Amino acid sequence: MIHRYKNNGYNIVLDVNSGSVHVVDDIVYDLAGAVEELLDREGSAEYGVLMERLGELELPYDKEEMGEAVKEILELKEAGMLYAPDIYEDYIGDFKKRETVVKALCLHVAHDCNLACKYCFAEEGEYHGRRALMSLETGKKALDFLVANSGKRVNLEVDFFGGEPLMNWQVVKELVAYGRSLEEPFHKKFRFTLTTNGVLLNDEVMDFVNKEMSNVVLSIDGRKEVNDRMRPHRGGQGSYEEIVPKFQKLAKSRGQKDYYVRGTFTRNNLDFSEDVAHLADLGFEQISVEPVVAEPSDDYALREEDLQVLLDQYDKLAVDLLERRKAGKPVNFFHFMIDLEGGPCVAKRLSGCGSGTEYLAVTPWGDLYPCHQFVGKEEFLMGNVEEGLLRTDIRDEFKCCNVYAKEKCRNCFAKFYCSGGCAANSYNFHQNINDVYDLGCELQRKRIECAIMIKAALSE
Repeated sequence: MIHRYKNNGYNIVLDVNSGSVHVVDDIVYDLAGAVEELLDREGSAEYGVLMERLGELELPYDKEEMGEAVKEILELKEAGMLYAPDIYEDYIGDFKKRETVVKALCLHVAHDCNLACKYCFAEEGEYHGRRALMSLETGKKALDFLVANSGKRVNLEVDFFGGEPLMNWQVVKELVAYGRSLEEPFHKKFRFTLTTNGVLLNDEVMDFVNKEMSNVVLSIDGRKEVNDRMRPHRGGQGSYEEIVPKFQKLAKSRGQKDYYVRGTFTRNNLDFSEDVAHLADLGFEQISVEPVVAEPSDDYALREEDLQVLLDQYDKLAVDLLERRKAGKPVNFFHFMIDLEGGPCVAKRLSGCGSGTEYLAVTPWGDLYPCHQFVGKEEFLMGNVEEGLLRTDIRDEFKCCNVYAKEKCRNCFAKFYCSGGCAANSYNFHQNINDVYDLGCELQRKRIECAIMIKAALSE
């Protein structure tokens, strides 16, 4: 399977199964698609047969230049870089039987928040339930659970999440210390991360974060009017003015790495590339601005009719980021970061984030869910940190969730990059983790196209 597209003046041919990317001229671009159709129909890759069939198509190229292009295409095919077979589907049986270990936890240390973000899936931190802060005892049991269920895996990840985790800061600090105390005796290494809205950031927090946190996610939506409309305090006042200086200070103190400013765009700012540009102009070099996922009835929800505007915005953003890089002011946009050489391992390619299997969320009272977006949906309650994983049937359902279990993914060129998309989004829109969020898929495909184009431009 190949995927051909034009972007920013580049003719790009992606061989889906091998991951090979080719920037080609017009004739190879056109013939690559025609040859694929002939191969699918007739199965023959002989030069003479292909030339004969291509001659019947009345393409606007003379025979000699077509011959050279076909030879080039066949050489790439022979090298396994075009029309490569799918080697992953045969692996799927073993993949489903794989032994899984837990390698990451999302610790909900605070089901409470000091902001009232309008799109928050966590309902201002309540998660369809009650406000609560995680106790140190529950947090310790969660880390014990992680160690006990991580098998031989050495590197473990813990994200302090909310609500707003800084509302339970003392427990965060003590849990980091407890995690460090487990490393040597159990031969583990903890990688701690923190997601915060920044309201409670201060020098003491920043010093600790810089010492102990491998990554920090800083929530801000972009321009002041955009951020304050969707991320106000409970009294209605905006949060932009108080968090920007703190975020700038923290980003600078971390050497502009190992953090992200992370925003959400909605129907209120379809021109979201301007928000990315605004964040870049504020000095941030690590940026993620993502589409909101909301109920169709929400006035800020993205709609099908918005799609072309959003696709154009990604194209505009890609060009802007290239110009910034050429000007010596590079910015990493999370959704345009792609590894064309190594890429993720097979398990990641097929099943993504590992929710429900390798990655679990823990509520303040110790309940286990497949991920933070399933918290509060009682049908996905998997167990607790004291008794362990009780609903192995839920784990096994997620274990079988992969790109080959989703009909919409099987013939999608993006499947080995997005790994089938978000299970929570699929469930929220279709009540089935083996479906997809269709609008999100369209945006994901465009992001991958832009990411590959940027790689092509930078390789010149």
